[in-house]
Amino acid sequence: MIHYGFELMVRPRKGWQTIAELPDSLIKALSLYPFFLAAFPSLAWYFGTSQIGWTVGNSNVVTRLTEVSAIELSLMFYAAMVLAVAIIGYSIHWMSETYGAESTVTRGIVISALACTPLFVAGTVGLYPLLWLDFFIGIIALAWAVYLLYLGIPIVMKIPQERGFLFSSAIVAIALVMFVCILVVSILLWVVEGGSEKQIFVATQNNCLALHSTPINTITFE
Repeated sequence: MIHYGFELMVRPRKGWQTIAELPDSLIKALSLYPFFLAAFPSLAWYFGTSQIGWTVGNSNVVTRLTEVSAIELSLMFYAAMVLAVAIIGYSIHWMSETYGAESTVTRGIVISALACTPLFVAGTVGLYPLLWLDFFIGIIALAWAVYLLYLGIPIVMKIPQERGFLFSSAIVAIALVMFVCILVVSILLWVVEGGSEKQIFVATQNNCLALHSTPINTITFE
């Protein structure tokens, strides 16, 4: 299962051509791909936010989420990724007839999930939540995912390149809306969870000295 995603990362055109020729039985098996791969960034962010922590700007204060908060956010992150893949996949199926292609919901989800492989892989940088690095890698992964979508839809759907470009553009628009929605929801959840208990550490040159582990109220919504 994973080797299809790996092939897309290194030989995208060949990878899509291989997927286009897969029988329906293997396509159905690949529909489990997002459930499996989405677990990696979720686990990475759980570990990074609860065990490693992060700093803001030039501050020497390292912030960590409690394990309960980190688990909650990781589960929500996992659910959001799987849901986004499913919605984009259904959109591919729903719009396929408009562009003269034949598809099923399962095939649409598989195309969506495989195109998102760079985002799943990039999500593992959450092991070390350095904000500027995570943002930079995320932008590169998003660009690569968009490229895979533009390349893959005409190949898998077996439609002309011109129609495939229009089809892909419509799906990319939907995907970007989903990405923005997930980003906004993630930020809101992060702020809400920020009001829960956190461990605060002050970084020294060689180590981190624990100051306290008390509830910190940052922003509350009424």
